[in-house]
Amino acid sequence: MQNLIAFIRRLRFLIVFLLFQFFVLSLYVTYMSTPRSSYFTTASFISGSLFEIRHSISQHFQLEENNEHLQKENIDLRKSSSLFLYNTRHSALHAADTIYDQQYDYIAGTIINSTTTKRNNFFTINIGGIQGVEKGMGVFSSNGVVGIIHNTSEHFSVVKSVLTKNINIDVLLTEVGASGMLKWDGKDPNVGNITGISNDIDIPNGCKVITRGGSGIFPKGIDVGFVKGVKTIEGEASWHIDISFSQSYASLENIYIVKNLFLNEFNKIQN
Repeated sequence: MQNLIAFIRRLRFLIVFLLFQFFVLSLYVTYMSTPRSSYFTTASFISGSLFEIRHSISQHFQLEENNEHLQKENIDLRKSSSLFLYNTRHSALHAADTIYDQQYDYIAGTIINSTTTKRNNFFTINIGGIQGVEKGMGVFSSNGVVGIIHNTSEHFSVVKSVLTKNINIDVLLTEVGASGMLKWDGKDPNVGNITGISNDIDIPNGCKVITRGGSGIFPKGIDVGFVKGVKTIEGEASWHIDISFSQSYASLENIYIVKNLFLNEFNKIQN
């Protein structure tokens, strides 16, 4: 205690000087409008910057959680859409919930490895047999069709993407009602091809392309792309149609696996 008193006594002039400085500065800021506004503006700017930095950091750490939440919401919306349900009373004029059965189920996943520059490209995803993924199931994103499950393990799966030589997905050109098969020539990862459409059908540029749903792998209505150009094939009665994919596969991350709950019945009647 004696040491503290001695210390204060030794610095008493400096302490008194600092107190007077603080008092004078407070009066100056309080009664002079320009310094006062400058002070509060600076303080607000600093506080706002700090809040913005904190918000950016929190958004970064919550990004994965937010993506998972968004995927779950998308699955719920697709399950409730009549486009992805099976109508048990096709003759009914008024569609109520009781006349629909759930035909498709969905599993959310994330791509952890991918290629887009090879002749045959595959994606590896972070879900597998434990989550119910099976070979032959369709894969799509919020922007469009992605591919078909090629192989699975317990925790991972390999997707045969639309950017492969022997991909065969039945598609529909909405404006003209014509159907064909989606192909890829191995050149541009942003451009696909459609075969099997007669050249006596007028195909306009910009025509929307969706999945037809005829194979039982995908429901009808998933985006594929838009017609980019149409050319004749010498000696054949069908068009060569180029389309711009609606999904950029180089930047693809979040995907959905689609499971047709009626697939066994569908395959049985087809066979």
